[in-house]
Amino acid sequence: MSTRRDAPYDVGFGKPPAANKFKPGHSGNPKGRPKGTLNLATTIQKALRERITVVENGKRRLISKFEALITQLVNRAVKGDARAIQLLLSVLTRLFSGDAASASSIAASGDEQKVIAGILERLDRSQADAITSPKIKK
Repeated sequence: MSTRRDAPYDVGFGKPPAANKFKPGHSGNPKGRPKGTLNLATTIQKALRERITVVENGKRRLISKFEALITQLVNRAVKGDARAIQLLLSVLTRLFSGDAASASSIAASGDEQKVIAGILERLDRSQADAITSPKIKK
């Protein structure tokens, strides 16, 4: 076998003929995944960034779907929906755990932070009671 570039080389297993090799710039899988295909996370982010028109207090506003989603969650929590309250508080605690400066932007006073802590304790107790107490059917 010669080491010169223009000399022919042995054809065999793992050594295809020069005419059958992939040419530079051509894919070995032309029907493979197209360039620019988005993954799930990118697709979700793109969908949440889309803007929609909402009517608030008689005025039309353009907001992102993400902002609309959060607004609905907060509104349901304020109306007393227990699941929405629990979800919102768990998101807030994860979001602001260990970051007092950010937490103070949501709960401006210590009193508000005490209220949130009290609600979280009650939710934890109610979940623990639901798990430990047997359900009696009549």
